[in-house]
Amino acid sequence: MRARINQDVKDAMKAGDRTRLTTLRLITAAIKDRELGIGSAPTEVGDADVVAILQKMVKQRRESIATYEKAGRNDLVDQEKAEIAILEGYLPKQMGEAGVKAAVAALIAELGAAGPKDMGRVMGALKERYAGQMDFGKASGAVKEILG
Repeated sequence: MRARINQDVKDAMKAGDRTRLTTLRLITAAIKDRELGIGSAPTEVGDADVVAILQKMVKQRRESIATYEKAGRNDLVDQEKAEIAILEGYLPKQMGEAGVKAAVAALIAELGAAGPKDMGRVMGALKERYAGQMDFGKASGAVKEILG
């Protein structure tokens, strides 16, 4: 995934696409920060880590959009939305609501989860198996719905 991002940086430079180039540079900077241990211990960054970084960046931009909309700064809202579109191009395809419910139901049956006390175990298994593929807020709601 990192090789693809690095190649896309070069392509964006050649094409003169400033928005894409800026966003890709932000991605590479966040990856380097994680590698160097800015804010934590230095670590090797794999594809799963890159996905987590991208998801965090998308979440930050969504929060910024809400703030900018309240302030009436539509120019900044448009910029954040453009960055989200670029970031999401590198994320795995997200499961739909039906897919999330089916995955949750199958995992609950597989683990033999019986009640609310098993929710942590189910959520942990979901995060392990479906990292980057589902919204865990929605998944949590589905687990609560099924387990009661």
